[in-house]
Amino acid sequence: MAKKIHHPMALLALTLLAAGTAQAQSTVTVYGIVDAAVRYSSGLDAAYNGTNTSDFAVNSGINNTSRFGLRGTEDLGGGLKAVFNLESGVNVDTGAQANATKLFDRAATVGLQGDWGTVTFGRQTTVLADTVGAVDPLGVRFASFNPNVAIAALNAHRLGIEYGPAGATTGAYRLDNSVKYVGRFGDFTVRAMHAFGEQAGNSSALSSSGVGAAYQTEAWNAALAYAQFKNAAGLTLKGYLGGVGAMLGTTKLNLSYGSNEAETTATAKTRNRTIGLGATVPLTGEMDLILTAYQVKRTRTAAVDDGFNRMVSFLEYKLSKRTKLYAELDYTKWKNAYQGAGLKDTASGLSLGILHTF
Repeated sequence: MAKKIHHPMALLALTLLAAGTAQAQSTVTVYGIVDAAVRYSSGLDAAYNGTNTSDFAVNSGINNTSRFGLRGTEDLGGGLKAVFNLESGVNVDTGAQANATKLFDRAATVGLQGDWGTVTFGRQTTVLADTVGAVDPLGVRFASFNPNVAIAALNAHRLGIEYGPAGATTGAYRLDNSVKYVGRFGDFTVRAMHAFGEQAGNSSALSSSGVGAAYQTEAWNAALAYAQFKNAAGLTLKGYLGGVGAMLGTTKLNLSYGSNEAETTATAKTRNRTIGLGATVPLTGEMDLILTAYQVKRTRTAAVDDGFNRMVSFLEYKLSKRTKLYAELDYTKWKNAYQGAGLKDTASGLSLGILHTF
């Protein structure tokens, strides 16, 4: 009698074996990012929560989120391809999965691709998350700490409610049970996505829908997206995110704006507004300086308005096309105890790390 295999690492090993076998019929790529840094912070703990103490730690994913993935295509003929993507977050400092309950927490999709675009099914990023990568001044660096990723794109919305089939109450950056269309036509890209809540007797509960568009040339780019999410009780969360980028000589400038409003009860709402501004400055052929500033404002029913200002900078040195060293410096000033009552209203951090892609 065959035994069922439940351990995630055993399942991953079987996946790799299957991927190797599949190469005879299709193209399969193993890829990933390994990022780790030594970090000192004051007013923040190792998980970037407010504290009155200082902290030394080895953290994963400060420059870019550590991950392991498989992607593949099969040519079906007539310009049609089958595509898939499986991707798992990894905490390099401990070797653990980033998500203890989902092996492929970052992506689990299969679909079809043609000249008309790509349709994928499964767990995947929302249209807001796809837009933030195009307009964020940090280029989604330091995702765990980046206000555009966390607040504007809803990766860590601090609402404590599951909106859309995210599988968590902490954020809605990726959704389960979803269908997404992406079409690229010259310099334009359009996106549309719907996620099914799969709640018995109520097809709209825990569902989500969104649309987005982007324009990209060598000189400048712009992107805009809108998404709506519902919780199991039918309360809504609506969000917009957009921005522009432009080249000024060899320097890349970015400006972004995000706004979202959530019904947290039948009578209460929470609104967040996020502005990001930054520049990427090549200092030499191997060294880049990234300077950014963010402002987050939060308004809640029957609560004091709060928020924070945050500055983040990176100095990156490329050892090769796949490996770079980096130094990161950040400063945060909170308003009206946003980080928690009784805690310091400022915080700072310094990180020294290495990133390798494969």
